[in-house]
Amino acid sequence: MSDPRPVLVVTNLDDPTADLVIAELHDRDVPVVRFDSGDFPATLSCTASIGGDVTQWRGSVRTPTRVARLGAVRSLYYRRPSGFAFPHLDRQDERFTAAQARYGLGGVLASLPDCLYVNHPHRIGDAEYKPAGLAAAAACGFAVPPTLITNRPDDARTFINRHGPVIFKPISVPLYLVDGKAQTVPVAAVGADEIDDSIAGTMRLFQAQVDKAADARVTVMGNRIFAVRIDSNLLDWRTDYSTHTYTPVAPPPDVERAIFAYLRHFGLVFGAFDFALSHRGEWTFIECNPSGQWAWMEPPTGLPMTVALADLLERGTHDHRT
Repeated sequence: MSDPRPVLVVTNLDDPTADLVIAELHDRDVPVVRFDSGDFPATLSCTASIGGDVTQWRGSVRTPTRVARLGAVRSLYYRRPSGFAFPHLDRQDERFTAAQARYGLGGVLASLPDCLYVNHPHRIGDAEYKPAGLAAAAACGFAVPPTLITNRPDDARTFINRHGPVIFKPISVPLYLVDGKAQTVPVAAVGADEIDDSIAGTMRLFQAQVDKAADARVTVMGNRIFAVRIDSNLLDWRTDYSTHTYTPVAPPPDVERAIFAYLRHFGLVFGAFDFALSHRGEWTFIECNPSGQWAWMEPPTGLPMTVALADLLERGTHDHRT
């Protein structure tokens, strides 16, 4: 008899990666309840109770076609929900109402008993702070390029003169639309003569440029590692995917150990790591995205990534590597 406990998939409507995973789960007869937090309250509702003799949240989440009992969710795949929005309210009321939804519905979904989170939304939030990620990477044993975060122009110039060539990169990349299309903010080389007083307006991140031969994206799903070398001859490989050549590779043992130490540090089950590979074969940590993309690498490499993630969600348990 199949397990009736559902997998919750929390993401926006346009998410081809989630579509692949859901299709795989459907093929296995694993029940799935998919919704976007942006559906609340129009087509998404929730009731939860606790207290007295009840020591764990009881109740349900309901969509137009599915109902998930809160105490019977085997795993929750937290991808890229659009967030709570109440545009019919004035700004103050919208802010208040969104806070009730975030800490109410969001808090219940973050407190499900016996549920495997891939990843837990609070752990995602922790790991998305780039300064915290770089500090954890250094502590876990990764090679980390010299990095400066500052809003002081003189300090930026001094860093560039000492460590050049240097690149400038965003610390965080919220949704940025141009003519209705989401934009990628590229990594760019920067010289000391380009630094002016506008630097003082907010925090900026500068990093010594790695003399790289290629890049690597390492995607971890539970205890499984999928590492792909990306040859592009680009400073930022995200700017032109048509130039890429993909080759499955195996990370060095010390890098693999550091990867799992990093995931344990943040309490993550999934991570998409980016590395710069030197001509001497050294792996330098660039960043780890706790909600990173991976599906585009599956067809050219043949790596069974969708199957691996579906395995994890279906099983609903995970043992960290030591």
